[in-house]
Amino acid sequence: MSDTSLNRRLRRALLGASVATLAMAASAQAFADTIKIGLLAPLTGPAAADGQEYQRGAQMAIDEINAAGGFNGNTFELVVGDVKDQSAGNVTSAVERLLGDPDVHFITTGYASLTNFEIDNMAEAEMPYILSATSQQTRDIIAPEPEKYGCCWSMTPSFDAYNTDVTFFVEKLAKEGKIPQGSKKVAIVSSDNAYSKTISEGMKKTFAEHGWTITVDEIVPFGEVTDWRSILAKVRADVPDVVINTDYLPGNSASFLNQFMEQPTKSLVFLQYAPSVPEFVELTKANSNGIVYNLLGGPLTTPKNPRAAEVSDKFKAKYGTESGTYGLALYETVHVYFDALKKAGDASDHAAVMKAIGETDKQIAAGRLKFDPATHLAMQGDDFIPITFFQIWDGQRILISPAQYATGEFKAQPWM
Repeated sequence: MSDTSLNRRLRRALLGASVATLAMAASAQAFADTIKIGLLAPLTGPAAADGQEYQRGAQMAIDEINAAGGFNGNTFELVVGDVKDQSAGNVTSAVERLLGDPDVHFITTGYASLTNFEIDNMAEAEMPYILSATSQQTRDIIAPEPEKYGCCWSMTPSFDAYNTDVTFFVEKLAKEGKIPQGSKKVAIVSSDNAYSKTISEGMKKTFAEHGWTITVDEIVPFGEVTDWRSILAKVRADVPDVVINTDYLPGNSASFLNQFMEQPTKSLVFLQYAPSVPEFVELTKANSNGIVYNLLGGPLTTPKNPRAAEVSDKFKAKYGTESGTYGLALYETVHVYFDALKKAGDASDHAAVMKAIGETDKQIAAGRLKFDPATHLAMQGDDFIPITFFQIWDGQRILISPAQYATGEFKAQPWM
């Protein structure tokens, strides 16, 4: 018998014994004195800035819930499994450690493995699990047999909008005269990981379908990249209307921008995700002015969604810094679990908790959260969680699209 199978049997035996004990006990408590919430996070490695945000957001929610009395007199504790560089071995080790703890009754993450293979571990262990990234991979795993994966739900909607909406956004700006109607050339740079490649491939397909010429199509190895000059030389040799980099690591994206600014071309620059991380502006300073990025599941900080400002203000008050996407996302995730736990009534009744998670319908910082039962992804759209475009000016992130939520308008990037 493998160690994993043995751990799983021991866990089930312990859970069964606990349930039997509780059934005979006169106490009103639903489970042990402490209910543990497991967190998979890259606390070390190139994505550590995101991992720190996960931990802060989840801990803020737990502190808040404990201060309000916990659940049936029980308190919550955060237990972290460091996935480090997100390699399969490190993710597996962290997953098995959390699943091997009988007091862990819920596991969450922003992203852990990027391919999300750990969803199968959660399904086998019957562990409630909520993640917040790489939704294409989540859909590919769950959609063929959604009934098999009652465990697992994504706070992030389908990535289809990432694949298409940058093209729509750029063409709308050109039509409105906000950027030049150039020669319809685009340079697309990506990183060799599931998230970045999925998005870049989708973008290339959509741009090509709209009659654009892809003048630069480059992919770099996943991990730290400090020198982008050979790729940027190709960009400068045949100047495109749009330059896109889908590498999501803030350090890499910042290096790309800083080196682009050594000799900028009159191109609209779009960077995927990384500018949403506070570290990005620290690394790029004034070079970040004008940069455009988009988010699915990012905070919808608009008067139409006061929840985002409320949670953002709490985060800044507690930690003395702005939250990126994942601080708020993990805060909301823990509250989704807590709502489900109240509905289920017992932390050890994982089936009831998982069912209650799937029935979620509430307003969160990113919009209205409701899950698609066919894919277990959050529903996407202006009435649910919209794709949002932001532009950075003087360190501030201005929501510029969609129009009904916008807090400002697109302005030409300084080098254009």
